[in-house]
Amino acid sequence: MDEEVQALAARLVRRLKEVKAEITIAESCTGGLLASTLTDISGASDWFSQSWVCYSYDSKINELDVQRELLESKGAVNATVAIQMAEGARVKSGADIAISITGIAGPVALNSNKPVGLVYVGIASEHWANAESVQMGGSRSENKISFVHFALKTAIDCWDKAKVRQIDAIAEKEKEAANAAVAMAKSEAAKARRAAEASAGAPWQDESWQDLGASVGDDTDVKWEEE
Repeated sequence: MDEEVQALAARLVRRLKEVKAEITIAESCTGGLLASTLTDISGASDWFSQSWVCYSYDSKINELDVQRELLESKGAVNATVAIQMAEGARVKSGADIAISITGIAGPVALNSNKPVGLVYVGIASEHWANAESVQMGGSRSENKISFVHFALKTAIDCWDKAKVRQIDAIAEKEKEAANAAVAMAKSEAAKARRAAEASAGAPWQDESWQDLGASVGDDTDVKWEEE
């Protein structure tokens, strides 16, 4: 296998191991090459349990729940099929992330007007899904290796972007919580200030209702009538 492909596979596996995530694969035109590349890495059983090679329409429908109407109207090589393949594999395997590959490796594109070398890669997790495409040029075997290379690179890019979004979301929540705490503190301070002002101006506090110098019980001008 190409050294750069092996290096990309190792980079992806490091990401999986960091968070103890499991991956699954759904392949069409690459015939299991991506799964083979990943499982060439020692300890694969810790993050890989199963994969699918679904070449025909029926296998994509039956194994991965790809919509028949979609396949019959648009063919197997498009973004939506790639996403459905990845999502179907992820759901059925229970993995954290799934990669799918659907393309035309060549040397000819039978029953298709799409060019040889066109590939779509789908990536799906529990919270997001995406598909990317590229046009390669080479022999059948060269294209298959290039497709795997592209799939690994796409998965790493999606993973890293998702991690950045997660970090940003956490930071935003922390900022909102801090702002809420400040607002609450200001509100409580304002309430305390108003209470203090009201208390300071209350007549039963400063006895302003009495004559100057008098205190409660000093009303000597009161006269009592004798019986």
